Amino acid sequence: MTKVIFLLCSLLSFHGQVVGTPPNVIFILADDLGYRDLGCYGQKKIQTPNLDQLARDSMRFTRHYSGSAVCAPSRCVLLTGKHPGHAFIRNNGEIKPEGQRPIPKTEFTLAEMFRREGYTTGAFGKWGLGGPGTEGDPMNQGFDRFFGYNCQRHAHSYYPDYLWSNRVKIALNNNPPIAGHASLPPGADPQDSQSYDLFKGQEYAPDLIHQEVLKFIKENQNNPFFLYYPTIIPHLALHVPDEELKPYLKLGWNDPPFTKAKGYGYTPHYTPRAAYAGMISRMDHYIGKVLKLLDDLGLAQNTIVVFTSDNGTSHLKEEVDYDFFNSVGDLRGLKGSLYEGGIRVPLLVRWADKIKAGSVSDMLSGFEDWMVTLHELIEAKTPLSNEQDGQSMRAHLLGEISEPRKFLYREFSGYGGQQAVWMGQWKGVRQNILRKGKKKESLKLELYDLSEDQSESRNLASVHPNIVSQIEEIMVQEHIPSSEFPIKGID
Repeated sequence: MTKVIFLLCSLLSFHGQVVGTPPNVIFILADDLGYRDLGCYGQKKIQTPNLDQLARDSMRFTRHYSGSAVCAPSRCVLLTGKHPGHAFIRNNGEIKPEGQRPIPKTEFTLAEMFRREGYTTGAFGKWGLGGPGTEGDPMNQGFDRFFGYNCQRHAHSYYPDYLWSNRVKIALNNNPPIAGHASLPPGADPQDSQSYDLFKGQEYAPDLIHQEVLKFIKENQNNPFFLYYPTIIPHLALHVPDEELKPYLKLGWNDPPFTKAKGYGYTPHYTPRAAYAGMISRMDHYIGKVLKLLDDLGLAQNTIVVFTSDNGTSHLKEEVDYDFFNSVGDLRGLKGSLYEGGIRVPLLVRWADKIKAGSVSDMLSGFEDWMVTLHELIEAKTPLSNEQDGQSMRAHLLGEISEPRKFLYREFSGYGGQQAVWMGQWKGVRQNILRKGKKKESLKLELYDLSEDQSESRNLASVHPNIVSQIEEIMVQEHIPSSEFPIKGID
């Protein structure tokens, strides 16, 4: 009888979760990672073996777009399923003493969707959608567990003197805090590597965050969980343990120090190219550990793993040499821009035996699609409202026939004010909407055929006035004015 019970239990379960348990979801969000910063997207200099293996086990997307061109609004789109013309947060905006403008309690988030379906929810890394104790605090937005940085500016340092654990501030006593925007002291020799030693701490925050990620998985291996992992890597400042530099220092790169001589930028680093590469490899190592733990616990078959980035590569070239790394390939634009390089991001999606391993998709998709997609993939019982703007990718991911997307809309009140629409092969872009004296009727739309010109080098607006008119209509209908983030040229 005992053997029969044991056999039955073996048939009904993996190491932990019972067969038929809704799938776990791990959503990993890199910070300022370029479209071609991974080996599986063409990177030649930075080693990312674990993510490259994940790509071989996943569907890899070539036309996925982040929610916006900078951190906070992009994350708001992801977590609420509303595109930037409807989302509450549409630009970065710090509120003293700590945190960014909060998303209201009335916003319905991915975490709240999972929680009402019986999932345990956790967020580990950088939040950026509401300071401690505000309505936007992650503990007020559907998360059962939070560990990391609440504030984006605080996250500019990888060696802070504290992190947040739920609603408790945890002191890191071994770190004299290393400022994210420090400078070399007067008289320091910028050509002496030892001049940069004061920018090295003892407790590397991403290590601590990673440990909490693994702990969360272990503690919830017997019940469905949603793990949101918004790592701060590779956002500046250039902070990484020396051990991660060693493989790249051997390569003989001409790697001039970043000294912050003009007083602009983040913390100086003696070998910025090696530091940037080392940070990405460190992130790759963390992800490898997460994937191995899923294997060890028998959870890999029943876990959907998503990896992407919140926007494109930093435009601060002295610190992140995007030309040297070819971080965006032939795409135009960088972080802060609605041209392709600022908003087209890598996307890998793995679900063993459900999503075809090694497949590549050119489906047009964006961050707002994740709420409706995951809602369908986990076969949620409670329907969503009609407030979300996303289109489900479920059928496409599972190899079924899916409807092509009619259009994708983006707006951004920062960096001069911008709008963009993707419609089939076409993309329309408006720049400098906030320029002083700019009138709505004088706004010029640039039109590009991305099927032949993904570098957005040939403006075809004068050749295809009908396409321009269609895109302009979409820009009008999808923009709801925001009193918090006005774009006066189109409001």
